[in-house]
Amino acid sequence: MGGTQFNGLARVHELVRAGHDVAVCNRGRTEADLPPSVDRLVADRTDHDRLREVLGGGEWDCVHDVTAYHPEDLEIMLELFGGDRVGHYVFASSTVTYATSDVLPITETFPDDRGPDQNQYGLHKLLCEDRLFAAHAEHGFPATSVPFSMVAWPHNSLPDRELRMFARLLADRPVLVPGDGETLLQVGHVDDQARALEQMMGREVTFGRRYNRTGREAITRNGYVAAIADVVGRPAEVVHVPAETMEQLWTGERTLGGGQSQVRMDVRGGG
Repeated sequence: MGGTQFNGLARVHELVRAGHDVAVCNRGRTEADLPPSVDRLVADRTDHDRLREVLGGGEWDCVHDVTAYHPEDLEIMLELFGGDRVGHYVFASSTVTYATSDVLPITETFPDDRGPDQNQYGLHKLLCEDRLFAAHAEHGFPATSVPFSMVAWPHNSLPDRELRMFARLLADRPVLVPGDGETLLQVGHVDDQARALEQMMGREVTFGRRYNRTGREAITRNGYVAAIADVVGRPAEVVHVPAETMEQLWTGERTLGGGQSQVRMDVRGGG
């Protein structure tokens, strides 16, 4: 499900390289460098009737789902692939689901964050996992959840990750870093992760479980920028954005626009 951008595209190439017969199911709107052997099935996953037409009645050794973001995205998958119509269902989740911890690294047994500070993306990923794990417990649906941390390098379609740093460095602009830049990150290479997921396929020990997927090493935000600057071959001018300002941007109290920061008036009378 997906398969034409970043994580999905890397996974498709790895699956083909490993000798699998691969089909991608998506809206058919994105041009991608897919291997010639890959079948393209066209369906918008929000159009459930079309999904039933394209995928209904079929059987699959493995379904890699990198485009499920909401619980309803999972319900139609369980309908289509229940009853032993899939050998393994691999769900792409996110480490944003975990609660903040002073102990690192965070493992799969750490608490989830379902509180008011969790965003919709993270909460809905958790709700998707809940549904998958319930289906596994109730009737053995062969689901595995794979939370990703930061993913980097070829074909990254996320403009707010390292792409913006490359762009700023090449344009001789400062790189903005939240806080003091000493927060630790774990970054995984998209091709490494694709290989790991190919090796996970069909392994029954993974059913009904969650597996974090990222790089082995940790790096600070400052170190991350320095590494990219080294790749580009230009010095990085780093501007640290105070934590208070980051919080105001997150809550909407402060917005950015017109080349200057603009502060909204708080309804309680503050600035």
